[in-house]
Amino acid sequence: MYPLTKAQYTSMAKMRMLQPKLQAMRERIGDDKQRMSQEMMALYKAEKVNPLGGCLPLVIQMPIFLALYYMLMGSVELRHAPFIWWIHDLSAQDPYYILPVLMGVTMYFIQKMSPTTVTDPMQQKIMTFMPVIFTVFFLWFPSGLVLYYIVSNLVTIVQQQLIYRGLEKRGLHSRDKKKV
Repeated sequence: MYPLTKAQYTSMAKMRMLQPKLQAMRERIGDDKQRMSQEMMALYKAEKVNPLGGCLPLVIQMPIFLALYYMLMGSVELRHAPFIWWIHDLSAQDPYYILPVLMGVTMYFIQKMSPTTVTDPMQQKIMTFMPVIFTVFFLWFPSGLVLYYIVSNLVTIVQQQLIYRGLEKRGLHSRDKKKV
């Protein structure tokens, strides 16, 4: 997944670099959505940026996530099979809610490390509360699924650090430009 994740972060960094040009284009064109769309696609093509380049890792992980969910819910062998410490059943929710809270914390760190181009205050608030919303949502998920998400988040944090260092060297990322 690392090559796909690296491509995703590179694409997002290039999209951030294009934001001033896109903003100027919006001001120049106004409400003509068709013309705006055509000019945006021309800009993306000229700058060799794929606006959907950041979606592939998410699309690939979704079937894995769903398969793991259905496997944990339907696997009779996993019922009451001890795992580690307080997790006595990977197919049941965490009785102490430790895993969902850890998942929320890791998600928060990912969000804090990720630069954003969101300028709408409402969208910024939604993004700020996303780890809290996911934490509450994951309270009732099987422990194994939440554990998968925690491990995935930890891997993402390490990947972000490695990728952002490389992007900084190429001038595509700066820690000073974060708007979280």
